[in-house]
This record gives sequence, C-alpha cells and structure tokens, in this order.
Amino acid sequence: MIEHLKHPVFKVVSETAEKLGTEAYVIGGFVRDIFLHRRSKDVDIVTVGSGIRLAEEVAKAVGAKKPRVFKNFGTAMLHYKDWEIEFVGARKESYRKNSRKPIVEDGSLQDDQNRRDFTINALALSLNKENYGELLDPFNGIQDLHDSLIRTPLEPGRTFSDDPLRMMRAIRFATQLQFEIHPETFEALRENAHRIKIVSMERVADELQKIMASPKPSIGFDLMFKSGLLQIILPEVYEMYGTEYVDGRGHKDNLYHSLEVLDNVAGKSDNIWLRWAALVHDIGKPVTKKFESEQGWTFHSHDFIGARMVPKMFRRLKLPMNEKMRFVQKLVQLHLRPIALTEENVTDSAIRRLLFDAGDDLEELMTLCEADITSKNPKKVRRYRNNFKMVRRKLKEVEAKDRIRNWEPPISGEIIMKVFDITPGREVGDIKGAIREAILDGEVQNDFRDALNFMKEKGKEMGLKPVKDIDDFEQEEKEWHQRQDLRQLPEQKENNE
Repeated sequence: MIEHLKHPVFKVVSETAEKLGTEAYVIGGFVRDIFLHRRSKDVDIVTVGSGIRLAEEVAKAVGAKKPRVFKNFGTAMLHYKDWEIEFVGARKESYRKNSRKPIVEDGSLQDDQNRRDFTINALALSLNKENYGELLDPFNGIQDLHDSLIRTPLEPGRTFSDDPLRMMRAIRFATQLQFEIHPETFEALRENAHRIKIVSMERVADELQKIMASPKPSIGFDLMFKSGLLQIILPEVYEMYGTEYVDGRGHKDNLYHSLEVLDNVAGKSDNIWLRWAALVHDIGKPVTKKFESEQGWTFHSHDFIGARMVPKMFRRLKLPMNEKMRFVQKLVQLHLRPIALTEENVTDSAIRRLLFDAGDDLEELMTLCEADITSKNPKKVRRYRNNFKMVRRKLKEVEAKDRIRNWEPPISGEIIMKVFDITPGREVGDIKGAIREAILDGEVQNDFRDALNFMKEKGKEMGLKPVKDIDDFEQEEKEWHQRQDLRQLPEQKENNE
C-alpha cells in the first residue's frame, strides 16, 4: 500500500507525528477509494492525540497557511496545493437516546474505527515509521468492498439508533457505488427508520441531494421506500405508490414510473433540479385520481396541483426557495403541454404560448417530456418519440418566425401612459395584458406598429383618449427593432454552427 502514499505530504505527517510522539493514520474515504480505483485528494488523518496540534505542525513543515481550526469538534482542515487534509484526534463516542450529538472522549485507533459508520469507511493506513503503509482492517471492509456490500462495523441497530443520519448515508453509498446493503444492516435500518425524525432536515436534504446526483438515483429512492424512510421524508412521493383496479381496469404505479423517468433524465443531464422535476412531476396524481366509467382512471389537473405542492415540499426539506424551486415548479406545471402539440390541427397560438411560458427552460422541459416515455411497448415508444420530434420541429419553426421565447410585448407600460396621458394603475396593466394575449393568439403581429395600433383601439374601448400619435414613437420603435435584432444573433450563430 506504500505506493498510494507517495505524495510528500504523507511523509511529512509521518515525521511530524513521530516528533510529537503520537500515532497517525489515513482513514476513511481516501483509503476506500484506493480499492475502488478512484482518485481522491480529500484525506482524513486520525491521530492518537491532538489533531489540531498535528495539523498546525504539518502546516509549518510544508510552508502552508495555518489550518482552519474547529475547536468544538477537535478538528483542523489544512489546504495544501490542491489537497484538502482534515486532522482529528482518535476518539470514542456514546449517545443519548434523543440526540445524534455524541458524548466524545479521547480514544485509540480501535475506538475510532469502532465509531465509523460502515466497514468500508473504517479502513486505515498506518503513517507510523515502524509499519508505514500497513492496512488496518478490523472489520473485513476489504471483503465488503469486493462483495459490493454496505455493512456497519458494530451491531447495526445500535449504529442507526445512535446516529440515524447513518441510515441515509447507507442508502447514499449504496446508490453512489451501486452496492447492496447487507440484509442484517438493512433490517436494522428498516426497524429504526422512525429515528430519522431527530435529524435536522438540512442534513437529510444534503444526503438526498447526493443520492439525486448519483448515476442511477432510483436505487436510493427505492431503498428509501422499502425501508420506510420515504414515507417520513418525502410523503408526496411515497403517496404515488401502488395501483388500483376497478372493473378490471387499473392505472400504472406512479412511484416506480417516476423513478424510471428520473433515471432517464439522469442519463441525459447532470442538472439536479431537472432530476427533482422528474421525481415529482406526477405528485399531483394521488389527490386528483378518479375513476370514470367511460374513460377509466383520470388525473385531471394533476400538473397544476403538483406544481402547487412543490413550494411546500421544498420548504419542509430546507431546499432552496429561489429560482431553483421555481424551475422545478414550472416544469411540473408544464410537463403535459408539449404532448398536446402533437395533434395535427394544433395552432401556432398554442405553440407560441408554450414558447412564452417555457422561455429559457424549453430544452429542459422537452428532456423531461421525452424521459416520461416509459412504455414497454416498442411501437408506442417509437410513436411517442416521433411525436416529440414533430413538436421540436414546430417549436423551432414558430420561434424562428415570431421570436416569442423570453419575449416581452413591444409596447411598454411607459408608452401606454404617454399615449393616453395616464398614471400607473390597473388600466396600464389591462392594456399591456391585452396586447400580450392578442400577439400570443395571433390576432396581432409581434410588431411595434401593429401592437401600437392595437393598443390605441383597446384604449378607446376602455374610454381612453390618445394624446400622442404613432409618429411620436419613432425612437422607441427603432430601439425595439434593435433589441429584436440582438435577440436573433444567438439563434443565427446556433443555426450556422
């Protein structure tokens, strides 16, 4: 194992620990990743003594900046070139029933390995002179790596009860590494699932995000469902589980359908918020489900209901309540719209409205919709995919003609106020809204003069009298055309490429 400790910093740690009369070991993920053939520059050093003092002395020896010290945790973080090295003193831990914060005491290397979450994370390499590079594997973690198993070093019920976040970490590692959770470990996880309630939602959400970012995130959500964690953490997603039959007619299991969609999206995009949209795009179905004798099972308005559920879910999970949440909400609300455009008699107005509503998120919306094809019938899949090709073609044609995406009506509120000599208020908003709707419906061209003429007629209907003429707005018209030309430049560049 010495070949994996060639970086000079390991020798420095070894020599510094010897001068201080203490022991030092590399432990955890760095060692695990050696056997998984993954390169890592995040190193955890455990020392039988003060981790902070060892970090400070190593920093001096390598000429690095002073390490960042976390006295409450007895740890120090050293940044050396592009490596991050965390130092901690070996310790043993005990827990109270209603808290995952341990009572910490100084301990030996064995004590420190005992407190580790999984056998594959308890592997250690000695940095001590007498056995430099020796692997210390008290729980047979190497065999678990070989067998692709997640297993706890100590009795799993105690491990999960002491620190329930380890249940989410078990599922996260199983998902990231595509390992199985040992049967006894998983049974203990299932029995202790209720204990997750004592963990802060921020920590749970952090693990959720890592599961979501994995190559095949459905593994994690399936394990959460089978363990009982999903019902507690994501009840909206859990409620999608199951099928129901009336008169021999059933509907698909929307939970496992959504997990398929999630994996389909993960195969195409690293955008974690697009993955969230895939997971929750059908969360409105359980509350809108209805059996109708003529149609069978229906889920009318599940797109709108689901979109309304997203903010509450994000707030509870302590996920961002900013444009990221709004992106997920928007895709949930729009996910049925593209398929409606496959009809032969679809109007340009419907296409313009989708371009306007989707804006910059149109490509992500189309990715979600195409990932939503989970039929096992090859003919249906082929037909659906051809339909979406047709939709993409229609969208491109109308966008090239009308340039509606991320569009604002040609006539601003300021122009409306100048023409009719009115102050800001409802009348301005009504006229501006009427112009927007008329252009989207195709009643008026997306053109400054056409929109201005429509505005004057609309104002007259509302009892307003124009005090300015069209020719008074030549400069505004010129500026609008310039903006349109600037908007067209990226499209022209894309087409040329």
